[in-house]
Amino acid sequence: MTLKRLELSVGELAQRAGIAPSAVRFYEEQGLIFSRRTAGNQRRYHRAMLRRVAFIRASQVAGIPLSVIGEVLAELGDHESPSKTMWEAASTRWVDDINHRISLLENMRDMMGSCVGCGCLSLGECHLLNPGDELNKLGPGPRRLMTEQ
Repeated sequence: MTLKRLELSVGELAQRAGIAPSAVRFYEEQGLIFSRRTAGNQRRYHRAMLRRVAFIRASQVAGIPLSVIGEVLAELGDHESPSKTMWEAASTRWVDDINHRISLLENMRDMMGSCVGCGCLSLGECHLLNPGDELNKLGPGPRRLMTEQ
């Protein structure tokens, strides 16, 4: 009977997680996953990092920015894996943002036919470029750069 190895190299973690080795290093640079260095200065990742990478990838597919993912993962210790409970708590936090993005995409889809059909894409009139924008009623111009005083 063989014992499971507790640590993986960059290449092993990348292969098992289905990502490029450069992504593994990037996630580490961002503080999302952690490694230790061997006497030969090689990175070794605890097996818990496989679950962290899966959590990161699933979150990214949902459109969650890495900075927000990092906030959730910061609640874990360096060698802890995200649990089902943690995923449920994180996804509950993100529901409003996801629903907002869904609403924007649905509006864009519903308006695409009329906007592309007219061909105007006018900053002053196009609701696709300026959905619900109070400034679009005033027409185009640099006023967006002005600060309120």
